[in-house]
Amino acid sequence: MKLTSGAIGCLLPLSLCSLMFAGSAPSPQPPRSLEGMTDRYLTEIVEAQWKKRAEALGAIRTPEDVHARKEYIREKMMQAIGGEFPEKTPLNARIAGTLERDGYRIEKLIFESLPNFYVTANVYVPASGQPPWPAVLGTAGHSGDGKTADLYQRVWISLARRGFVVLAYDPPGQGERSQYIDPATGESLVPGLNIGGGPSEHIMAGLQCLLTGTNVARYFIWDGIRAFDYLLTRDDVDPLRIGVAGNSGGGTQSSYLAAFEPRLAAAAPSCYLTSWEKLWGGTDSRLGPQDAEQVFVNFLKDGLGFSDFLIAFAPKPLQMTVATRDYFPIEGAKITHAEALRIYDILGKPECLGFFESDNPHGWHQEPREATYRWFARWLQDREDDGAEPEFETEKPQTLWCCETGQVATSLPGARSIQSFNQALAEELYAKRSGAGGRNIPDLVRARLGVDIERGAAEAAGNAAGLSSAIEEREGYRIERVELRPEPGIVVPALLFLPAGGAARKSAVLYVNPAGKEADAAEGGPLEAIARAGHIALAPDLRGWGESAYPIARRSYGKSNPNYQTVMRALLAGKNMVGMRVGDLLHAFDYLIARPDVDQARIAIVGKDNAASLGLLAAALEPGIAKIACAPLPPSYMDIVRKQGHSGIDEVVVPGVLKDFDLPDVIDALKPRMVWNVEKEDPDYAAWLAR
Repeated sequence: MKLTSGAIGCLLPLSLCSLMFAGSAPSPQPPRSLEGMTDRYLTEIVEAQWKKRAEALGAIRTPEDVHARKEYIREKMMQAIGGEFPEKTPLNARIAGTLERDGYRIEKLIFESLPNFYVTANVYVPASGQPPWPAVLGTAGHSGDGKTADLYQRVWISLARRGFVVLAYDPPGQGERSQYIDPATGESLVPGLNIGGGPSEHIMAGLQCLLTGTNVARYFIWDGIRAFDYLLTRDDVDPLRIGVAGNSGGGTQSSYLAAFEPRLAAAAPSCYLTSWEKLWGGTDSRLGPQDAEQVFVNFLKDGLGFSDFLIAFAPKPLQMTVATRDYFPIEGAKITHAEALRIYDILGKPECLGFFESDNPHGWHQEPREATYRWFARWLQDREDDGAEPEFETEKPQTLWCCETGQVATSLPGARSIQSFNQALAEELYAKRSGAGGRNIPDLVRARLGVDIERGAAEAAGNAAGLSSAIEEREGYRIERVELRPEPGIVVPALLFLPAGGAARKSAVLYVNPAGKEADAAEGGPLEAIARAGHIALAPDLRGWGESAYPIARRSYGKSNPNYQTVMRALLAGKNMVGMRVGDLLHAFDYLIARPDVDQARIAIVGKDNAASLGLLAAALEPGIAKIACAPLPPSYMDIVRKQGHSGIDEVVVPGVLKDFDLPDVIDALKPRMVWNVEKEDPDYAAWLAR
């Protein structure tokens, strides 16, 4: 909602306002847009990280250097997924049915990668030849049908007819393994999700896992490791000749398994490997971070990249299968191949790193499928194969179901989900959290959020000097525009509501609405009521909101929130949106206390929606914030992990926060300061400020 009527009647660009109200102001400049500002800021950070990584890779010159790099990769990636894997428990594997087909048979397998965490799989077994056969783990990409998608069936069948045992399994959230189903209704509990939709479930579970300091990728990887364990129980499988292959999301999983499963003999990931320099995308929403399992916290900060999955596997045979028109950019794939090939050269095995490029869009098209068959024939069967794939019929997905209903959640009593395992971990962490009852909250919040802006009233006042200009006179108050600069590359525009007359020093409020500073600025709105009651109000657009927000219609991978990819970019770079926005809010506080018309002892915060938690966290770090209104009180982090379906939580997630504290602990630490849970639709903020 734009500002209405008055002296100007609209919100003008700062340069134009300065010209009209400051007399001798410089000539107006073309209006500039803050859209994409946070991504540009993060891009500067990661460009420095990429340069440092390139130097580290360039310093690798000997096999001993390679070994040290492999150890570093394992250490950092293990930290990123939440630490070492759990102890292995019984697989309790069982065959639910068998289908006999021309040249192979299909076994419908169910096993438990964790207790009651059922993995549904199809095992394709050759009908001829002499066992033990080589085997391939088949990792499914983002298809609602998972392992049974027509495209993937073609790979599994073609390999089986060539003398490979194939274990093709459903990833979490796909095929028969939807993670958010209401058993009573069979409907999804994730807003906007179709059963088996994949990415939405991956993102939901991923955000919940971040709160416990883990990553949803942990469960994907563990499924693959336990699938390997199952293959070792079969007499018809050669344990020394087991590979992994997958496309898209399956390419992600096969790349991860190459890094995490040392028993693998060969790998062939398709349509995933690129470089972050090319995938990053900046303000281009067609690129950038995608599913939550594809984003490791601190990945770029720790100097890691796509080629590290290959380096971890070196010098064992791995073929990159790439497409020229993929949205995983081909230019990045070539960079990653060159980085890894140098390592394979150092180890004396350059022939073990393959690169197959086809002129296709994203997908496991026939040419790359046939290249995969040739690769495994060469390295797991020690023979040449033309890779030709004839036309043949595939099965209907229902024919290949392992469960009666086609869903584990509604077929197998006691079936558990990622959410249930993550909740159990959260309960353990919560019982041991160091900030229970409000203990040591300022230090814990500062460390967990990584708030590192320069603080101080003089700093804030200096950064805003010359950037304040009147834009509208209204009855009983005026509105000025202020631009704050909490750190290089970040502009926080704000509207300052200044009452006419009254005491020389007035109480003040920081009023933060994720919808933007103008959302409540119209005549008759809550900011007007605050100003007419004699209180100063500063309504800032924290980074990514208001002027620096993306349009709501902007595509952001798998989410209605257009800031999802920005949130994920921050995590890759070692930042988090909550910490950065709290820093902006504290800088706005410092600006207020620097003003001679503000009573420093009476500064409050009003935080609406996702800004409510920011207000609490900012108050934990700044004792000068006298009271806080949350409209409404945000859910606790434990509320988020205990419930299955949520929306709009990506912007409030703090990785690992439940190891230290929850929001009720922050509220405890704020006592005796007032925290108001605003539940009314039309709250009287002016009366609250006057108390």
